[in-house]
Amino acid sequence: MKLPVRKPLSFLCFLLAGVLASAKDQPSQVVLWPETGTAVLRFTFGKFKEIASVGNRRSYMVDTTAENLWGKVIPTASFSIYLFDKNKARIAEGYISLNNVGVGETVKFQTAMDASGVPVSLGLAARDLPAGMGPPAAAKKVSITVNSVPQGALLKLDGQEVGTTPKVVQVGAGKHRLEFSREGFNPGAFPLEIGPDDASGGSVSYELGTSVHDTVELRDGTVINGDVESVSATEVTVRIAGKNAMYSRNQVKRVSFVERESPEEALRPPTQGDASPKP
Repeated sequence: MKLPVRKPLSFLCFLLAGVLASAKDQPSQVVLWPETGTAVLRFTFGKFKEIASVGNRRSYMVDTTAENLWGKVIPTASFSIYLFDKNKARIAEGYISLNNVGVGETVKFQTAMDASGVPVSLGLAARDLPAGMGPPAAAKKVSITVNSVPQGALLKLDGQEVGTTPKVVQVGAGKHRLEFSREGFNPGAFPLEIGPDDASGGSVSYELGTSVHDTVELRDGTVINGDVESVSATEVTVRIAGKNAMYSRNQVKRVSFVERESPEEALRPPTQGDASPKP
């Protein structure tokens, strides 16, 4: 006689045993706090034990241990613990309180939380800590507006390009170097020192060196750097990047010339010192 029910029953028992074994073997989650720098606490969280459920709400109990890695007694400290589902959505918030935890001591306790889903991961955030226990404060930075004359110069802060002037930059206390460059002008640099008590809102303005080209300012505010080849009653001719550009005199507001060597001076050989014969 065939017994068709035994095979499905055996399979069901095997499946249930596998699920229980999987739950039993669920790895603990270890969280070091703070996440960056030297850890002062090591939290270990066991598996999430569901103890009750109503609709979509579930209550969990988690076996927890906290180990003091600080090197000092922790008189009192508190943390918020957050649970997240598989989609990284926060579904629960709990509370952890530590009291009088000795150096190297490990304390064990249980943490209860109500969640709106199935938790798969967790995170911590400090609420109340003794002085000196928290992570080091981020270095203070202040905002400074850096400008140049003329504007539109490429700006470097400590060797890194940060944009063109005018530019608001964030700088910490200490010595810094601002570098300016703009086509048609000699580049320049400016030392900047920020004190520990300086506040945001300051400004720096740097005047670029003399233009290496003539400057033609148009009436619409455009500034052109090049070599002025000719000026007549009707037009101004400017050589820019090897090509001549013509502008109507009605367009031109101002022309500024830079001093150049005369052809004779350019061809004159450099002085080699006194070449007169010695007695």
